[in-house]
Amino acid sequence: MRDEKLLTFKSFFFILILFNFSANAWIEPSWQEHTKIPLGENRKDLYQFKSELNSVKEQGLKHALIWPVEVTGLLLPIEPLRNILEADDSHPFRKWLSKITGKTIGFTSINDMYSWLGLKPYPEEDDFSKTGIPFPDSYRPDFYMGATLIKNNKALGLTYSCAACHFGEFLGKTIVGLTNKRPRANKYFHLGKKYIPLMPAGIFKMTSGASREEMLLYKRTRENLKSVDSVVPQVLGLDTSLPHVALSLMRRNPDEYATKSKFYQKIPRPNGIRNMIADSKPMPWWTLKYKNRWLSDGSIVQGNPVLTNFLWNEIGRGTDLKELEKWMEDNPKTIRDLTAAVFSTEAPGWLDFFPKKSLNLVKAKKGEVVFNNSCKECHGTYQKGWSLPESDKLSLKEKIKTIKLTYFEDTPIKDIGTDPNRYLATKYFAENLNNLKISKWMKTIVVPQKGYVPPPLNGIFMRYPYLHNNSIPNLCALMQRPSERPTFFIQGPSKNLSDYNQECLGYPVGNNIPKAWYKEKDAYFNADKPGLLNIGHTKAFYEKDGTSKMTNLQKSYLLEYLKTL
Repeated sequence: MRDEKLLTFKSFFFILILFNFSANAWIEPSWQEHTKIPLGENRKDLYQFKSELNSVKEQGLKHALIWPVEVTGLLLPIEPLRNILEADDSHPFRKWLSKITGKTIGFTSINDMYSWLGLKPYPEEDDFSKTGIPFPDSYRPDFYMGATLIKNNKALGLTYSCAACHFGEFLGKTIVGLTNKRPRANKYFHLGKKYIPLMPAGIFKMTSGASREEMLLYKRTRENLKSVDSVVPQVLGLDTSLPHVALSLMRRNPDEYATKSKFYQKIPRPNGIRNMIADSKPMPWWTLKYKNRWLSDGSIVQGNPVLTNFLWNEIGRGTDLKELEKWMEDNPKTIRDLTAAVFSTEAPGWLDFFPKKSLNLVKAKKGEVVFNNSCKECHGTYQKGWSLPESDKLSLKEKIKTIKLTYFEDTPIKDIGTDPNRYLATKYFAENLNNLKISKWMKTIVVPQKGYVPPPLNGIFMRYPYLHNNSIPNLCALMQRPSERPTFFIQGPSKNLSDYNQECLGYPVGNNIPKAWYKEKDAYFNADKPGLLNIGHTKAFYEKDGTSKMTNLQKSYLLEYLKTL
């Protein structure tokens, strides 16, 4: 009997070893507060997949493209929506909506709507090794990246995924992990919140041709919208997730699952964030591997940021949090794959877009000295290929490559005088989020901060406009005194070279703004009110009395160096 027990134990132990070394096993990383990241290291291979990482990343990016949370609260039945959008303006529903809104529907197809949202079509080529973008079902979808179709009660509903905000465009190319400069996801949800409750189910059914199952989906969305509040960003390119979540929680009961409340749906609980402009931009994915706290203000001090993303999105979609918690518990592999993909993204390089002649290596090397004397204290250090032995034998691309990025063991927070509204707003919902049972299960903690994270600067040349609130159009403006910075610019598209200032690394300003950009009023940035101020970040460039620390020539060297990061 003893020998049999020993054999059973050995068999179990052997199976356990096999499991731990199988391709499907992974090592769960620490998400605890102040988990140190050794200097010079990062968490690109967060789960230590090693040779399996690329295949896991491919699967994870499919979840980034197709929202995986099947229990999501807001799903518009796609075929009835298509019928409405593709009808002419004499269609009864379009006429009715135009009457109550005072505007005609500007879309004549689903793809028109996707473009307005800032989504991009999938690449023509199905080659993940070249594009970095997988096709979700191994064929090119006819919907755009970020659009997601989920079946619910035999009806197909439309929602949106991570790619809507985190697959940005630079010079006509979609970049995985780059902040989308022109998303209208928040505005889309706001329009839904505003107008769907005005669309009686009977009118929707009669004019859209919706089936019984599609009507059930429509009614479900209308019901969940009662627990949703929304805030339109001040400017195209900014995100209002923080007030969106905070105010949506005010339409629910203050219990551990934020259960639905018919009373609070009609009379929301008061919250000071309603009167604040707390817009910010999403951060690029490729900086995450160097950090141990999340968001622009570092207020998420513990927990997996992908789970936080799921929670915030679903609170903003009126989702039942018990159902969401159950989905999270049942889908650890989905969460793991998406998290691995997000952390493993890399910033493209300057020479991926521009010719060699656009970079002056001599100036860039001088810029490294300027950077290390003025910027590394906050943004870390970057060992370049040109510092290696026998670097003269390397190609230009190899010379400017960052061999090692050394950030901080513990992600810092700095108050450098930039607009404070975003970090101040966190206090209006931190306690409500921390008290949720799902937050405790996720081990996510929100702690309001004073200041913002000075991020790693990899890929900085395509991360314009700058600062957490997008208030600085390019790096030349950042190096000016606040009183001299442009107070107006336009967040235009990035289709071709005329859309980008190569010297200043960012948006063209003044007379160089393309005339076509003036057509989009919601893309106008005016840095003249709280939340959008272009103040701060002057210590590296100016003394307290306003005297410049750098000559114009040194600034030009620094700009050349920043191209290489």
